[in-house]
Amino acid sequence: MVYYMPGRVESAGVAAELTPRQIVAELDRYIVGQARAKRAVAIALRNRIRRQKLPPEQAREILPKNILMIGPTGVGKTEIARRLARLAGAPFLKVEASKYTEVGYVGRDVESMVRDLVEVAVDMVRQQRREQVRAQARQAAERRLLDLLLLAPSRASGPLEADHAASAERRREAVRAQLEAGALEDRMVELDVQSSPSAAFRIFTPAGMEELDMDLREMLPGLFQGKPRRRRMSVAEARRALEREEEDKLIDPDQVAREAVRRVEESGILFVDELDKIAGRESGRGPDVSREGVQRDLLPIVEGTLVNTKYGMVRTDHVLFIAAGAFHVSRPSDLIPELQGRFPIRVELDPLRREDLVRILTEPEHSLVRQVQALLGADGVDLSFTPDGIEAVAACAEEVNRRTENIGARRLHTILERLLEEVSFEAGDGPVGRVVVDAAYVKQRLGDLAADTDLSRFVL
Repeated sequence: MVYYMPGRVESAGVAAELTPRQIVAELDRYIVGQARAKRAVAIALRNRIRRQKLPPEQAREILPKNILMIGPTGVGKTEIARRLARLAGAPFLKVEASKYTEVGYVGRDVESMVRDLVEVAVDMVRQQRREQVRAQARQAAERRLLDLLLLAPSRASGPLEADHAASAERRREAVRAQLEAGALEDRMVELDVQSSPSAAFRIFTPAGMEELDMDLREMLPGLFQGKPRRRRMSVAEARRALEREEEDKLIDPDQVAREAVRRVEESGILFVDELDKIAGRESGRGPDVSREGVQRDLLPIVEGTLVNTKYGMVRTDHVLFIAAGAFHVSRPSDLIPELQGRFPIRVELDPLRREDLVRILTEPEHSLVRQVQALLGADGVDLSFTPDGIEAVAACAEEVNRRTENIGARRLHTILERLLEEVSFEAGDGPVGRVVVDAAYVKQRLGDLAADTDLSRFVL
Protein backbone atom coordinates (compact mmCIF):
# COMPACT_ATOMS: atom_id res chain seq x y z
CA MET A 1 0.00 0.00 0.00
CA VAL A 2 8.92 5.95 -6.44
CA TYR A 3 7.97 9.31 -5.57
CA TYR A 4 9.13 11.56 -8.35
CA MET A 5 8.06 14.38 -10.58
CA PRO A 6 8.29 14.24 -14.38
CA GLY A 7 11.81 14.99 -15.49
CA ARG A 8 13.60 13.56 -12.48
CA VAL A 9 13.78 10.27 -10.60
CA GLU A 10 13.59 10.11 -6.81
CA SER A 11 12.86 6.53 -5.81
CA ALA A 12 12.48 5.42 -2.24
CA GLY A 13 12.64 1.83 -3.40
CA VAL A 14 14.76 -0.18 -5.75
CA ALA A 15 12.33 -0.15 -8.68
CA ALA A 16 13.88 2.94 -10.28
CA GLU A 17 16.94 0.92 -11.25
CA LEU A 18 15.18 -2.32 -12.18
CA THR A 19 14.53 -3.50 -15.72
CA PRO A 20 11.26 -5.32 -16.50
CA ARG A 21 13.11 -8.64 -16.36
CA GLN A 22 14.44 -7.79 -12.90
CA ILE A 23 11.00 -6.66 -11.74
CA VAL A 24 9.59 -10.03 -12.79
CA ALA A 25 12.42 -11.75 -10.92
CA GLU A 26 11.49 -9.80 -7.78
CA LEU A 27 7.84 -10.79 -8.14
CA ASP A 28 8.90 -14.43 -8.62
CA ARG A 29 10.23 -14.39 -5.06
CA TYR A 30 6.68 -14.15 -3.73
CA ILE A 31 4.31 -15.29 -6.49
CA VAL A 32 4.34 -18.58 -8.38
CA GLY A 33 3.60 -18.65 -12.11
CA GLN A 34 1.43 -16.09 -13.93
CA ALA A 35 4.31 -15.00 -16.16
CA ARG A 36 2.09 -12.99 -18.51
CA ALA A 37 0.57 -10.92 -15.72
CA LYS A 38 4.00 -10.27 -14.20
CA ARG A 39 5.37 -9.13 -17.56
CA ALA A 40 2.44 -6.75 -18.03
CA VAL A 41 2.80 -5.05 -14.65
CA ALA A 42 6.61 -4.96 -14.98
CA ILE A 43 6.34 -3.12 -18.28
CA ALA A 44 3.76 -0.72 -16.79
CA LEU A 45 6.06 0.06 -13.87
CA ARG A 46 9.09 0.50 -16.11
CA ASN A 47 7.13 2.82 -18.39
CA ARG A 48 6.51 5.05 -15.39
CA ILE A 49 10.21 5.21 -14.70
CA ARG A 50 10.90 5.95 -18.37
CA ARG A 51 8.28 8.70 -18.38
CA GLN A 52 9.86 10.41 -15.40
CA LYS A 53 13.12 10.75 -17.31
CA LEU A 54 11.42 12.76 -20.06
CA PRO A 55 11.00 16.54 -20.23
CA PRO A 56 7.97 17.67 -18.19
CA GLU A 57 5.99 18.94 -21.20
CA GLN A 58 6.38 15.57 -22.94
CA ALA A 59 5.83 13.52 -19.79
CA ARG A 60 2.46 15.17 -19.20
CA GLU A 61 1.15 13.77 -22.48
CA ILE A 62 2.11 10.14 -21.77
CA LEU A 63 -0.68 8.43 -19.87
CA PRO A 64 -0.36 5.05 -18.11
CA LYS A 65 -1.64 1.92 -19.85
CA ASN A 66 -4.15 0.52 -17.39
CA ILE A 67 -4.31 -3.25 -16.94
CA LEU A 68 -7.27 -5.64 -16.71
CA MET A 69 -6.50 -9.00 -15.08
CA ILE A 70 -8.92 -11.80 -15.85
CA GLY A 71 -8.85 -15.00 -13.85
CA PRO A 72 -10.53 -17.02 -11.08
CA THR A 73 -10.14 -16.14 -7.43
CA GLY A 74 -7.02 -17.18 -5.58
CA VAL A 75 -4.60 -17.22 -8.53
CA GLY A 76 -2.59 -14.14 -7.53
CA LYS A 77 -4.25 -11.07 -9.06
CA THR A 78 -4.30 -8.99 -5.89
CA GLU A 79 -0.92 -10.23 -4.71
CA ILE A 80 0.76 -9.22 -7.96
CA ALA A 81 -0.57 -5.67 -7.67
CA ARG A 82 0.26 -5.42 -3.96
CA ARG A 83 3.82 -6.69 -4.40
CA LEU A 84 4.33 -4.36 -7.35
CA ALA A 85 3.28 -1.35 -5.27
CA ARG A 86 5.50 -2.43 -2.39
CA LEU A 87 8.43 -2.90 -4.76
CA ALA A 88 7.85 0.57 -6.22
CA GLY A 89 7.19 2.21 -2.86
CA ALA A 90 4.04 3.71 -4.36
CA PRO A 91 0.76 4.62 -2.63
CA PHE A 92 -1.47 1.59 -3.16
CA LEU A 93 -5.14 0.95 -2.43
CA LYS A 94 -7.32 -2.04 -3.15
CA VAL A 95 -11.04 -1.41 -3.53
CA GLU A 96 -13.99 -3.57 -4.56
CA ALA A 97 -16.00 -2.17 -7.43
CA SER A 98 -19.16 -3.80 -6.08
CA LYS A 99 -19.35 -1.48 -3.06
CA TYR A 100 -19.69 1.61 -5.23
CA THR A 101 -23.04 2.62 -6.63
CA GLU A 102 -24.33 5.14 -9.09
CA VAL A 103 -24.83 8.67 -7.84
CA GLY A 104 -28.27 8.91 -6.32
CA TYR A 105 -28.27 5.38 -4.91
CA VAL A 106 -27.27 4.36 -1.40
CA GLY A 107 -23.57 3.52 -1.41
CA ARG A 108 -20.13 5.08 -1.76
CA ASP A 109 -19.23 7.64 -4.37
CA VAL A 110 -16.53 6.36 -6.73
CA GLU A 111 -14.43 9.47 -6.03
CA SER A 112 -13.96 8.22 -2.47
CA MET A 113 -11.39 5.70 -3.75
CA VAL A 114 -9.12 8.62 -4.68
CA ARG A 115 -9.66 10.24 -1.29
CA ASP A 116 -8.78 6.98 0.43
CA LEU A 117 -5.65 6.65 -1.72
CA VAL A 118 -4.58 10.15 -0.65
CA GLU A 119 -5.04 9.13 2.99
CA VAL A 120 -2.76 6.15 2.38
CA ALA A 121 -0.15 8.45 0.82
CA VAL A 122 -0.40 10.93 3.70
CA ASP A 123 0.26 8.13 6.17
CA MET A 124 3.22 6.91 4.08
CA VAL A 125 4.78 10.36 3.90
CA ARG A 126 4.18 11.04 7.58
CA GLN A 127 5.88 7.77 8.57
CA GLN A 128 8.86 8.57 6.36
CA ARG A 129 9.12 12.06 7.82
CA ARG A 130 9.04 10.56 11.31
CA GLU A 131 11.98 8.34 10.44
CA GLN A 132 13.91 11.32 9.11
CA VAL A 133 13.45 13.39 12.27
CA ARG A 134 13.54 10.50 14.75
CA ALA A 135 17.11 11.08 15.94
CA GLN A 136 16.47 14.79 16.46
CA ALA A 137 13.16 14.09 18.20
CA ARG A 138 14.82 11.49 20.44
CA GLN A 139 17.38 14.03 21.64
CA ALA A 140 14.71 16.62 22.37
CA ALA A 141 12.58 14.02 24.18
CA GLU A 142 15.57 12.98 26.27
CA ARG A 143 16.15 16.57 27.37
CA ARG A 144 12.51 16.92 28.41
CA LEU A 145 12.63 13.57 30.16
CA LEU A 146 15.71 14.63 32.11
CA ASP A 147 13.86 17.75 33.22
CA LEU A 148 10.98 15.60 34.47
CA LEU A 149 13.31 13.28 36.38
CA LEU A 150 15.21 16.13 37.99
CA LEU A 151 11.96 17.72 39.13
CA ALA A 152 10.60 14.43 40.44
CA PRO A 153 11.50 13.39 44.01
CA SER A 154 14.56 11.17 43.86
CA ARG A 155 14.47 7.73 45.50
CA ALA A 156 17.85 6.77 44.13
CA SER A 157 20.71 5.86 46.44
CA GLY A 158 24.40 6.24 46.02
CA PRO A 159 25.87 9.10 44.01
CA LEU A 160 22.59 10.92 43.39
CA GLU A 161 21.63 11.03 47.08
CA ALA A 162 25.09 12.11 48.15
CA ASP A 163 25.50 14.80 45.50
CA HIS A 164 22.72 17.22 46.54
CA ALA A 165 25.30 19.93 47.01
CA ALA A 166 26.97 19.31 43.65
CA SER A 167 26.27 21.37 40.60
CA ALA A 168 23.07 20.92 38.63
CA GLU A 169 25.06 19.90 35.58
CA ARG A 170 26.82 17.05 37.39
CA ARG A 171 23.52 15.83 38.79
CA ARG A 172 22.00 16.02 35.33
CA GLU A 173 24.84 13.95 33.87
CA ALA A 174 24.42 11.36 36.59
CA VAL A 175 20.71 11.04 35.83
CA ARG A 176 21.49 10.89 32.11
CA ALA A 177 23.92 7.99 32.72
CA GLN A 178 21.28 6.08 34.67
CA LEU A 179 18.71 6.82 31.99
CA GLU A 180 20.97 5.58 29.20
CA ALA A 181 21.76 2.45 31.22
CA GLY A 182 18.05 1.66 31.49
CA ALA A 183 18.01 1.88 35.28
CA LEU A 184 15.10 4.34 35.42
CA GLU A 185 12.63 2.72 33.03
CA ASP A 186 10.14 1.86 35.79
CA ARG A 187 10.43 5.20 37.61
CA MET A 188 7.09 7.04 37.61
CA VAL A 189 6.88 10.62 36.37
CA GLU A 190 4.06 13.07 35.74
CA LEU A 191 3.64 14.35 32.21
CA ASP A 192 1.29 16.85 30.61
CA VAL A 193 -0.28 15.06 27.65
CA GLN A 194 -2.03 17.09 24.98
CA SER A 195 -5.54 15.82 24.48
CA SER A 196 -6.80 15.71 20.92
CA PRO A 197 -10.58 15.81 20.86
CA SER A 198 -12.22 14.94 17.61
CA ALA A 199 -13.34 18.12 15.90
CA ALA A 200 -14.63 16.39 12.81
CA PHE A 201 -18.10 15.20 12.09
CA ARG A 202 -19.55 13.46 9.09
CA ILE A 203 -22.42 14.57 6.93
CA PHE A 204 -24.25 12.83 4.14
CA THR A 205 -24.60 14.68 0.89
CA PRO A 206 -27.00 13.96 -1.97
CA ALA A 207 -24.02 13.31 -4.29
CA GLY A 208 -23.73 9.60 -3.68
CA MET A 209 -24.30 9.88 0.09
CA GLU A 210 -20.55 10.22 0.41
CA GLU A 211 -19.10 10.75 3.89
CA LEU A 212 -17.32 14.09 4.13
CA ASP A 213 -15.11 15.35 6.93
CA MET A 214 -15.52 18.96 8.00
CA ASP A 215 -12.61 20.24 10.02
CA LEU A 216 -14.06 22.57 12.60
CA ARG A 217 -10.61 23.47 13.87
CA GLU A 218 -10.14 25.65 10.81
CA MET A 219 -13.58 27.22 11.19
CA LEU A 220 -13.41 27.74 14.96
CA PRO A 221 -9.74 27.47 15.91
CA GLY A 222 -10.12 28.51 19.54
CA LEU A 223 -13.12 26.38 20.40
CA PHE A 224 -11.65 22.95 19.80
CA GLN A 225 -8.12 23.47 21.08
CA GLY A 226 -7.19 20.47 23.15
CA LYS A 227 -6.28 21.08 26.80
CA PRO A 228 -3.27 19.33 28.31
CA ARG A 229 -4.00 16.89 31.10
CA ARG A 230 -1.53 15.54 33.61
CA ARG A 231 -0.89 11.81 33.58
CA ARG A 232 1.32 9.62 35.72
CA MET A 233 3.31 7.09 33.73
CA SER A 234 6.58 5.21 33.67
CA VAL A 235 9.73 6.64 32.12
CA ALA A 236 9.44 4.13 29.25
CA GLU A 237 5.91 5.31 28.46
CA ALA A 238 6.87 8.96 28.86
CA ARG A 239 9.78 8.55 26.43
CA ARG A 240 7.45 7.24 23.72
CA ALA A 241 4.93 10.01 24.31
CA LEU A 242 7.59 12.72 24.28
CA GLU A 243 9.24 11.36 21.13
CA ARG A 244 5.90 11.34 19.36
CA GLU A 245 5.24 14.95 20.42
CA GLU A 246 8.67 16.08 19.27
CA GLU A 247 8.27 14.30 15.94
CA ASP A 248 4.96 16.06 15.40
CA LYS A 249 6.62 19.43 16.11
CA LEU A 250 9.30 18.77 13.51
CA ILE A 251 6.88 17.67 10.77
CA ASP A 252 5.11 20.29 8.68
CA PRO A 253 1.59 18.94 7.94
CA ASP A 254 1.25 21.20 4.89
CA GLN A 255 4.42 19.76 3.37
CA VAL A 256 3.20 16.25 4.14
CA ALA A 257 -0.10 16.95 2.38
CA ARG A 258 1.58 18.47 -0.69
CA GLU A 259 4.01 15.57 -0.99
CA ALA A 260 1.23 13.00 -0.54
CA VAL A 261 -0.87 14.59 -3.29
CA ARG A 262 2.17 14.67 -5.58
CA ARG A 263 2.93 11.02 -4.99
CA VAL A 264 -0.64 10.00 -5.67
CA GLU A 265 -0.68 11.96 -8.91
CA GLU A 266 2.69 10.67 -10.11
CA SER A 267 2.92 7.10 -8.78
CA GLY A 268 -0.39 6.08 -7.18
CA ILE A 269 -1.79 2.62 -7.93
CA LEU A 270 -5.49 1.83 -7.57
CA PHE A 271 -6.43 -1.83 -7.69
CA VAL A 272 -10.13 -2.18 -8.56
CA ASP A 273 -11.23 -5.73 -7.77
CA GLU A 274 -14.49 -7.43 -8.71
CA LEU A 275 -14.89 -5.36 -11.84
CA ASP A 276 -16.94 -8.19 -13.32
CA LYS A 277 -19.61 -7.57 -10.65
CA ILE A 278 -20.50 -4.23 -12.26
CA ALA A 279 -20.19 -5.46 -15.85
CA GLY A 280 -23.42 -5.45 -17.82
CA ARG A 281 -25.83 -3.05 -19.44
CA GLU A 282 -29.08 -1.75 -18.04
CA SER A 283 -31.56 -4.58 -18.33
CA GLY A 284 -34.35 -3.89 -15.90
CA ARG A 285 -35.19 -3.01 -12.35
CA GLY A 286 -33.76 -4.18 -9.10
CA PRO A 287 -30.20 -4.33 -7.77
CA ASP A 288 -28.66 -4.48 -11.27
CA VAL A 289 -30.09 -1.12 -12.28
CA SER A 290 -27.00 0.84 -11.24
CA ARG A 291 -24.30 -1.35 -12.81
CA GLU A 292 -23.85 0.75 -15.91
CA GLY A 293 -24.20 3.87 -13.80
CA VAL A 294 -21.25 2.78 -11.67
CA GLN A 295 -19.21 2.21 -14.82
CA ARG A 296 -20.07 5.70 -16.09
CA ASP A 297 -19.15 7.23 -12.73
CA LEU A 298 -15.89 5.27 -12.71
CA LEU A 299 -15.02 6.31 -16.26
CA PRO A 300 -13.92 9.93 -15.58
CA ILE A 301 -11.75 8.78 -12.66
CA VAL A 302 -9.92 6.33 -14.94
CA GLU A 303 -9.78 8.80 -17.82
CA GLY A 304 -8.31 11.50 -15.65
CA THR A 305 -10.13 14.14 -13.69
CA LEU A 306 -9.80 16.41 -10.67
CA VAL A 307 -11.05 15.04 -7.36
CA ASN A 308 -11.60 17.33 -4.41
CA THR A 309 -10.05 16.03 -1.18
CA LYS A 310 -9.42 17.69 2.16
CA TYR A 311 -5.76 17.94 1.14
CA GLY A 312 -6.57 19.77 -2.09
CA MET A 313 -7.42 18.89 -5.65
CA VAL A 314 -5.94 15.61 -6.94
CA ARG A 315 -5.52 14.90 -10.63
CA THR A 316 -5.91 11.22 -11.61
CA ASP A 317 -4.43 11.41 -15.12
CA HIS A 318 -1.30 9.46 -14.19
CA VAL A 319 -2.70 7.14 -11.53
CA LEU A 320 -2.22 3.53 -12.65
CA PHE A 321 -5.45 1.53 -12.52
CA ILE A 322 -5.22 -2.25 -12.30
CA ALA A 323 -8.63 -3.90 -12.50
CA ALA A 324 -9.40 -7.55 -11.88
CA GLY A 325 -12.30 -9.91 -12.08
CA ALA A 326 -13.15 -13.56 -12.55
CA PHE A 327 -15.62 -12.84 -15.39
CA HIS A 328 -17.28 -16.23 -14.98
CA VAL A 329 -20.75 -14.98 -15.81
CA SER A 330 -20.05 -11.69 -17.56
CA ARG A 331 -17.30 -10.86 -20.05
CA PRO A 332 -15.01 -7.86 -20.47
CA SER A 333 -17.02 -7.00 -23.58
CA ASP A 334 -20.05 -6.46 -21.30
CA LEU A 335 -18.39 -3.33 -19.94
CA ILE A 336 -19.37 -0.07 -21.58
CA PRO A 337 -17.10 0.61 -24.59
CA GLU A 338 -15.61 3.76 -23.07
CA LEU A 339 -14.44 1.88 -19.98
CA GLN A 340 -13.11 -1.01 -22.07
CA GLY A 341 -10.93 1.44 -23.96
CA ARG A 342 -9.38 2.68 -20.74
CA PHE A 343 -7.96 -0.77 -19.96
CA PRO A 344 -5.96 -1.47 -23.12
CA ILE A 345 -3.79 -4.21 -21.58
CA ARG A 346 -5.68 -7.40 -20.79
CA VAL A 347 -4.03 -10.38 -19.17
CA GLU A 348 -5.64 -13.73 -18.51
CA LEU A 349 -4.27 -15.54 -15.48
CA ASP A 350 -3.95 -19.30 -15.52
CA PRO A 351 -5.90 -21.57 -13.15
CA LEU A 352 -3.68 -23.27 -10.61
CA ARG A 353 -2.70 -26.89 -11.22
CA ARG A 354 -1.36 -29.36 -8.67
CA GLU A 355 2.27 -28.59 -9.51
CA ASP A 356 1.53 -24.89 -9.01
CA LEU A 357 0.10 -25.60 -5.56
CA VAL A 358 3.22 -27.59 -4.68
CA ARG A 359 5.39 -24.66 -5.68
CA ILE A 360 3.21 -22.22 -3.73
CA LEU A 361 3.70 -24.34 -0.63
CA THR A 362 7.49 -24.37 -0.88
CA GLU A 363 9.06 -21.85 -3.27
CA PRO A 364 8.08 -18.28 -2.25
CA GLU A 365 10.30 -16.48 0.22
CA HIS A 366 7.59 -16.61 2.87
CA SER A 367 5.85 -19.78 1.75
CA LEU A 368 2.98 -21.32 3.70
CA VAL A 369 5.15 -24.21 4.83
CA ARG A 370 7.80 -21.85 6.23
CA GLN A 371 5.09 -19.83 7.96
CA VAL A 372 3.57 -22.77 9.84
CA GLN A 373 7.02 -24.10 10.70
CA ALA A 374 7.97 -20.74 12.21
CA LEU A 375 4.70 -20.41 14.12
CA LEU A 376 4.86 -23.85 15.69
CA GLY A 377 8.61 -23.56 16.15
CA ALA A 378 7.90 -20.67 18.55
CA ASP A 379 6.36 -23.29 20.87
CA GLY A 380 9.20 -25.76 20.40
CA VAL A 381 7.60 -27.93 17.72
CA ASP A 382 10.03 -29.30 15.13
CA LEU A 383 7.72 -29.50 12.12
CA SER A 384 8.94 -30.92 8.84
CA PHE A 385 7.26 -31.80 5.55
CA THR A 386 8.36 -34.64 3.32
CA PRO A 387 8.07 -34.24 -0.47
CA ASP A 388 5.23 -36.77 -0.62
CA GLY A 389 3.50 -34.94 2.24
CA ILE A 390 3.57 -31.65 0.34
CA GLU A 391 2.34 -33.44 -2.77
CA ALA A 392 -0.53 -34.93 -0.75
CA VAL A 393 -1.52 -31.51 0.62
CA ALA A 394 -1.55 -30.05 -2.90
CA ALA A 395 -3.54 -33.02 -4.22
CA CYS A 396 -6.10 -32.61 -1.44
CA ALA A 397 -6.48 -28.88 -2.17
CA GLU A 398 -6.84 -29.57 -5.90
CA GLU A 399 -9.49 -32.22 -5.29
CA VAL A 400 -11.54 -30.07 -2.93
CA ASN A 401 -11.36 -27.15 -5.37
CA ARG A 402 -12.59 -29.45 -8.13
CA ARG A 403 -15.46 -30.90 -6.10
CA THR A 404 -16.66 -27.65 -4.51
CA GLU A 405 -15.80 -24.03 -5.28
CA ASN A 406 -12.44 -23.33 -6.89
CA ILE A 407 -10.85 -20.72 -4.62
CA GLY A 408 -7.32 -21.33 -5.86
CA ALA A 409 -4.38 -21.08 -3.48
CA ARG A 410 -6.60 -19.86 -0.66
CA ARG A 411 -7.69 -23.46 -0.23
CA LEU A 412 -4.17 -24.29 0.98
CA HIS A 413 -4.68 -22.14 4.07
CA THR A 414 -7.78 -24.11 5.01
CA ILE A 415 -6.12 -27.46 4.32
CA LEU A 416 -3.04 -26.68 6.39
CA GLU A 417 -5.05 -25.32 9.32
CA ARG A 418 -7.19 -28.43 9.37
CA LEU A 419 -4.17 -30.69 8.93
CA LEU A 420 -2.23 -29.16 11.84
CA GLU A 421 -5.18 -28.37 14.09
CA GLU A 422 -4.30 -30.99 16.71
CA VAL A 423 -0.61 -30.09 16.78
CA SER A 424 -1.43 -26.39 17.08
CA PHE A 425 -3.79 -27.09 19.96
CA GLU A 426 -1.34 -29.28 21.88
CA ALA A 427 1.70 -27.05 21.31
CA GLY A 428 2.47 -24.87 24.30
CA ASP A 429 1.03 -27.23 26.94
CA GLY A 430 4.06 -29.47 26.89
CA PRO A 431 6.82 -30.89 24.74
CA VAL A 432 5.38 -31.97 21.39
CA GLY A 433 8.73 -32.82 19.85
CA ARG A 434 9.19 -33.59 16.20
CA VAL A 435 6.24 -33.83 13.82
CA VAL A 436 6.75 -35.20 10.32
CA VAL A 437 4.01 -34.50 7.79
CA ASP A 438 4.12 -37.18 5.10
CA ALA A 439 1.52 -38.65 2.78
CA ALA A 440 0.29 -41.07 5.45
CA TYR A 441 -0.12 -38.24 7.95
CA VAL A 442 -2.14 -36.20 5.44
CA LYS A 443 -4.32 -39.17 4.54
CA GLN A 444 -4.98 -39.95 8.20
CA ARG A 445 -6.05 -36.38 9.00
CA LEU A 446 -7.80 -35.36 5.80
CA GLY A 447 -8.60 -38.48 3.80
CA ASP A 448 -12.20 -38.87 4.92
CA LEU A 449 -12.95 -35.15 4.73
CA ALA A 450 -11.59 -34.78 1.21
CA ALA A 451 -13.45 -37.85 -0.02
CA ASP A 452 -16.83 -36.75 1.36
CA THR A 453 -18.13 -33.98 -0.86
CA ASP A 454 -20.67 -32.75 1.68
CA LEU A 455 -18.12 -32.60 4.49
CA SER A 456 -15.44 -30.96 2.38
CA ARG A 457 -17.92 -28.36 1.19
CA PHE A 458 -18.49 -27.16 4.75
CA VAL A 459 -15.23 -28.04 6.50
CA LEU A 460 -12.57 -27.53 3.84
